Amino acid sequence: MKVLVCISQVPDTSTKIVLKNNSTAISSDGVTYIINPYDEWYALIRAIELKETGIATEVHLVTVGSANVEPVIRKALALGGDEAVRIDADSNDSYETAGYIAEYAAGGGYDLILCGKESIDYNNGTTGAMLAGLLDINYIGFATGIQVEGNTVTREIEGGEETDACNLPVVISCQKGVAEARIPNMRGIMAARTRPLKVIVPTKIAPLTQILAYELPPAKAGIKLLSPDNMDELVALLHTEAKVI
Repeated sequence: MKVLVCISQVPDTSTKIVLKNNSTAISSDGVTYIINPYDEWYALIRAIELKETGIATEVHLVTVGSANVEPVIRKALALGGDEAVRIDADSNDSYETAGYIAEYAAGGGYDLILCGKESIDYNNGTTGAMLAGLLDINYIGFATGIQVEGNTVTREIEGGEETDACNLPVVISCQKGVAEARIPNMRGIMAARTRPLKVIVPTKIAPLTQILAYELPPAKAGIKLLSPDNMDELVALLHTEAKVI
């Protein structure tokens, strides 16, 4: 079995976001970037587990981005990927990103394509489904368990879980439960530094969406402490200030 894992770069959640160009862009100065956690902790690690158990023969990695994403894809190599490809394009549109990956994956002979359920920057969760549609193969989203031996996938649904049977090839988006997070060892980190990284210049795909502006959330109000004996004031504040009752 040949597995492709889609890797995306996102800002670390502890990074302070600063807007620029009249709030039409995000400044990258001082921003720490990481592998999207859903891609790393679940999709990638599950692919590595499949290789460790002999089910998968190869685990390939693909990312869309400019040269500044290379440290992220090399970390994915350090965790256990066999080969990595960077598609040289900047995109924050799901359709455009899926299109670039589909062009690459179409000739790769992949049996299983894994991605995170969403990226933690835009949280739209649509790239995996679009990728499957463009490749005209099956798609299962929000997986919490993947059992390749029986071709079944467990996924969350409202009020419970659902187990689906599927045929290969298939695209699966992964979330918590699919695998347990790992950290790369020193040997993997050192080896990944010199591993070849294939760069592909794609045919330009027109995005379907465009970001007009960003807006930061309002600053949090100060905390007001009350005596536990002063319940009347607490109720009054919940009415007049918090307006929750």
